[in-house]
Amino acid sequence: MTGSLVLLHLAGAVALLLWATHMVRTSVEDAWGDTLRMRLRHTLKNPVLAVAAGGALAVAFQSATAVSLLVASFAGSGIVSGTAGLLAVLGADLGSAFVVKLLSHDLSALVPVAVLTGTVIFLSAERGAWRNFGSILVGIGLMILSLRLIGEASEPLRESRILPVIINYLSGDPITAFLIAAVTTWLFHSSVAFILLIAALAARGLVPAELGVVMVLGANLGGGLVAAGLARAMPPASRAVPFGNLALRGAGAVLALIGLIVVSPPLDALGQTATLRIVHAHIVFNAALVVLGLPLAGVVSRAIEKLFASAGGKPRPALEDREASALDPDALGSPSRALANVSRAVVGMCETVEVMLKTIMELYEDADPARMEALAALDDRVDRKHAAIKLYLAKISTKGMSDDEARRTQELLDGCVKLEQVGDIVVRNMLVHVRKKLDRHLTFTPEGWRELSDLHAMVLANARLAFNVLISRDPETAFQLVQEKDRLRELERQTSQRHFERLREGTAKSIETSAVHLDTIRDLKQINSLLASIAYPVLEEHGLIARTRLRAAE
Repeated sequence: MTGSLVLLHLAGAVALLLWATHMVRTSVEDAWGDTLRMRLRHTLKNPVLAVAAGGALAVAFQSATAVSLLVASFAGSGIVSGTAGLLAVLGADLGSAFVVKLLSHDLSALVPVAVLTGTVIFLSAERGAWRNFGSILVGIGLMILSLRLIGEASEPLRESRILPVIINYLSGDPITAFLIAAVTTWLFHSSVAFILLIAALAARGLVPAELGVVMVLGANLGGGLVAAGLARAMPPASRAVPFGNLALRGAGAVLALIGLIVVSPPLDALGQTATLRIVHAHIVFNAALVVLGLPLAGVVSRAIEKLFASAGGKPRPALEDREASALDPDALGSPSRALANVSRAVVGMCETVEVMLKTIMELYEDADPARMEALAALDDRVDRKHAAIKLYLAKISTKGMSDDEARRTQELLDGCVKLEQVGDIVVRNMLVHVRKKLDRHLTFTPEGWRELSDLHAMVLANARLAFNVLISRDPETAFQLVQEKDRLRELERQTSQRHFERLREGTAKSIETSAVHLDTIRDLKQINSLLASIAYPVLEEHGLIARTRLRAAE
């Protein structure tokens, strides 16, 4: 086999590993992302639990970077402190190291089981959560398969005359090896994938343990660069978390590299084989960062926040100013162009409504007056967008407009009306409940708050489905949205029933918060019904709905 063909096979195996990792991460986010976000808000307030939660999420998402960006968004919203967020990310790095340890074992027997089971579940399940679970199983199977393919693809490299020269050079120049590993990890956008690649090559005797450990340190620096790079457009309070992690991780990696060069410690204690030494070095390094991070996280977080605050920067233009340009008056004479402009403007409206839906439940837990005012301002923004889109649609020339374009005009108008109504419910109803809860110093029972959080997470997931339907007009997504409406109706019934059971038992907090609790359930149900109704025109056009009854999807 020629060298170019070997590299092609190796590149294909690495690409499969990256794709499988992405598949697992996105499926977990789609299935349980909203619920995890709600649960995480409580946990991150405790430093030790923050580390544990970060590690658990990294195992679930198969990515410390995803956890870093998630926690950064919480810090930017004021839900958690920068210190707690930084500790959670350090825990995520450690959890990611344990993922590497798990996947470094020979799990090839699980490949057919995971892929077959996941495919069957994905193809047979109607509910989105089960389909995502099937995707997760398939992704895990493909990850394990890709590792085996990496090993097989790298086998001919044993006989290569060039590779030993490269390995010998890098072994004698650890700084270059460290930098190459950091850059390669950044290109991969996955430290898990890169370290697994190094471990697989070490298992074939191609990479010595000493060089592998150096490259593991470089991979840790590269992993920090990935999260920091992806967060560069976030607000300063959000950027402080991934950049704080980069500062700790990068400094730790550089100091560890210096220690390896100066002291050259024996690696026998890390394991009997080169693969074990590389994987265990990764775990030990991140465990040490967690231990050091517990006392240092606060100092680093405050320093990074001050740095960003002093840097200042020119304010970015307001969102509505940028989106208003989508409604180009010069396109009114062409219905197709004008409707495309409206679709772009509707995307911005959907984004604002999604922010409102996320923020309102956060305010139930932490009713910050400044954020309450900001939420009310978002409703004003939705109203302005709705008025601008409605006026623009009314001005579109009907001359030469096809039946499909006329139908699309009505769909966009109805969709905007429903989005505006959702914003009104959030501010005029739910925000009032928040103020009442704040003024009366009310507290939900743990069970009641968990039920409301679960209901809200489902509504938020359905909102995203509705936004997709409004823009893409996909019949399968529309059908799923209406099915999810039935599921939410059942969940709402169960939630109300459990609340009344607590009332009968005389639970004090349930009695005090009963009105707020039940009104919130009603508002969430009403929001969900408005969003689900966006699917009906698409279903009717494709013959999937007759009057008020769904037909079986073909």
